[in-house]
Amino acid sequence: MSKLKQRLITGALLSALAIVLLMAGGAVMAVAALLFVCVAMHEEYHALTIAGNRPVAWPTWVGIVLSVPLSVWLGTAVLIPLLMLVFLVTLVCVVFREEPRLEDALLSIMPMFTVMLPGLCVVALAMVQPKELQVTLLFLALAIPCIGDTFAFVVGSTVGGPKLCPAVSPNKTVSGAIAGLAGSLLTALGIGLASFLLCDEAVRMLLPAWWQYIFMGLLGGAAGQMGDLFASLVKRHCGLKDFSNLFPGHGGMLDRIDSILFSSMVIFCFLLMI
Repeated sequence: MSKLKQRLITGALLSALAIVLLMAGGAVMAVAALLFVCVAMHEEYHALTIAGNRPVAWPTWVGIVLSVPLSVWLGTAVLIPLLMLVFLVTLVCVVFREEPRLEDALLSIMPMFTVMLPGLCVVALAMVQPKELQVTLLFLALAIPCIGDTFAFVVGSTVGGPKLCPAVSPNKTVSGAIAGLAGSLLTALGIGLASFLLCDEAVRMLLPAWWQYIFMGLLGGAAGQMGDLFASLVKRHCGLKDFSNLFPGHGGMLDRIDSILFSSMVIFCFLLMI
C-alpha cells in the first residue's frame, strides 16, 4: 500500500470517528476527548525525555485525573486552583532535586498548558447543554483548524511564495497561512448558518451572534496554526519527525490534535461570553 493511500484511509477513518463522537456528544465525547488528551500528553512528555530532559510528569497526571470529577462536583472554576496546585507541586519536585535545572522546570509544566488545559476545554465543550449548542461549539473547535489546514495546504503547495516560519516549519508559506485563515473563517460562518437554520427558536437565542463566528473563525484559525507550529518546534527540539506512529501516515495523537487543542481554547473562551 502506498504512503498516500495509507494516509487517505487513515484520514477517512479518523474523520468518521470524529463525526460519530460529535453526534454522540455528552459523556461519550468527554471521555473520548480525555483519553485522546492523555495519549497526546504521554507523547509530549516522552518526546521531551528522548531529548535528554528530565520533566516531572506525575503532578500533571494527577491533575488531569482529578479535573473531571472536581469540575462535575464544584464547577469548572475549580480548574484554576487545581492548575495552580499542579504548577507549584511540579516546581517543588524540580527545585528540590540534587541537580535542579531551569529547563526541566519549564518543560515539566509545558504539557500542562499546551495539552492538559486545552484538552479540558474540549471536555467542557462536550458537557454544554442544550445538545444543539454543544454540537455547534464542538464542530467549530474541530472544523475551524482542520478545514483551515486543508486550505493552507492546497494554496500553499500551489501558490508557494515567502515562507511563514522556515526555522520551525520549512514547508509552510505566508500564502498558505492566509488561505488557512480564510478557510477557517468560511468554516465558522458556514457552521453558524447551518446551526441557525437547523435549530429551533429557543436554541437560536443561545447561539453565538454572527460577528462572534467571524472572531471565532479568525482567532480559532490563528490559534490552530500556532498550535501546529508549536508542535513542530517541540519536535525540532526533540529531533523527531512525528510524536509517534500511532496513526499510519499521520504520526501520533499530538500530531493530529495539536491545532484542535489550541483552537478549542478560543471556542471555550467565547462560550464564556455568549
